[in-house]
Formats: sequence, C-alpha cells, structure tokens
Amino acid sequence: MTSAADPAAMEPHELDEGDFYGHVQTFSYWFETVEGYLHDRPDGYDPDLTDEELLEDDHEGLITTLCNYCVGESAALEASSGMVAIAPNHNSQIFMATQVADEARHLEVFLRRLAELGVDDPQATVERRANKNLVAFKARLLELVAAGDWDAAVFAQNVVLETMEFTVFRFHKQLADPVTRQILEGVIYDERRHLGFGENDLGRSLSRDPDLRQRLQGFKREFDYLVLGAFDGVYEDLGLDRD
Repeated sequence: MTSAADPAAMEPHELDEGDFYGHVQTFSYWFETVEGYLHDRPDGYDPDLTDEELLEDDHEGLITTLCNYCVGESAALEASSGMVAIAPNHNSQIFMATQVADEARHLEVFLRRLAELGVDDPQATVERRANKNLVAFKARLLELVAAGDWDAAVFAQNVVLETMEFTVFRFHKQLADPVTRQILEGVIYDERRHLGFGENDLGRSLSRDPDLRQRLQGFKREFDYLVLGAFDGVYEDLGLDRD
C-alpha cells in the first residue's frame, strides 16, 4: 500500500525528474499501477457488473464511439512499438515497451466491448465507421515515427493524442453505461501516465533545444485541424452539445 508521500502514488506529471526516472519509467511501477484494475478483469470490467440495455440510438452511437477509440488506441499501439527503436535512451525504451502493452490492452477491451454490443466483425466495423480525421492523425503520427523523429512523435502521441483521449474519455465516463464506464476508468488511469511521460520528456528536450518549441508549434497547427474535427465527430456520437 502506498502513502501520500510515496512518489509512486502521485500523478506522474507531478513528479520531479529524479522520481520520474526512478519510478514511472520502470516495469515495476507499470505493474503496480495496472495490476489493480487488470486482475480478474479479462474484459476490462468486473465480471459481476450487470450490463444495461441501451436505446437504439445510444447503442449505435456507442458502437461508433468505440470504433473511434479503437483507431486512437491502434495508432498509439503501432506508434509506441516503433518508438521503442528510436528512443534516445534506455529509460525511454523501457517506458515505451510498457506503453505498447497498455495500448494493446486498451484496443483489446474496446474490441471486446464492441463484440458484446453485437458487432460481428469489429475490425471491419472500425474501418467503416472510423472518423476520417482520426485516421489522418494516425497516418501522420506513424509517418513521424517512421522518420525517426522522436520529439515530434512524443508530442503527437504522448501529448496531443493522449490529451485528446484523456479529455474525451473523462467526458464519456460521466455519461456512460456502467460497463463502459468501468472500462474507461482503467484506460484513463493509463492515459495520465502516458501524458506524464510526454510532458516530462519534452520538458527536458525543450530546455536543451530552444528552437524545438517553434518546431513543435508548427506540428500543433497541423494537428489542431484534425483534433478539432475528431472532437466534433466523437462528441456528436456521444450526444454532447458541440459548444
């Protein structure tokens, strides 16, 4: 059991650099953080939890929303696996290896939820219903990884994509059925850790290279259009007011 003073119990992005390296970028920290909500939950939620019947419009909206979540998680899964090879140091390689496992788990539980909702071919359904802006974002992220551009890839994945997912998942959790809500709670916990890594890593890079900020701002302008377009689509599927 951790205490409030234990760095492992804190939000990752609140840790100082020494504690971050000593705790967050380790497999032991990763295991401690995920064990509590993975143990005995093969589908990402308590098997004793009762699912509820959804109205037809809510049912279809949830399917489309989960399809878009699968695009985001598969983007992060493929990008993280590639980033292991281009990471600038061993600590970053180790963290990316844990993120690969996280993203694979997220994709798995979302696909299983789609199957529970009656989707016979989740992969084909994801491809058919996916938001075009998310698909474009995924393609651009993987281009950055393929080019070996570590800083840009960390910004795109561990800052932009993780912030987008963290924001949407938190809103969705407030509206979701009990099963989907519990799945999202576990995923959100991981997203905080991934975002913490991105903030910490880019903070160090920016302190060493003042010109990097302007370069990342260029990527931000490029991503803004795709992110806002994705928000529009997902929020509409969730039945949220656009404003």
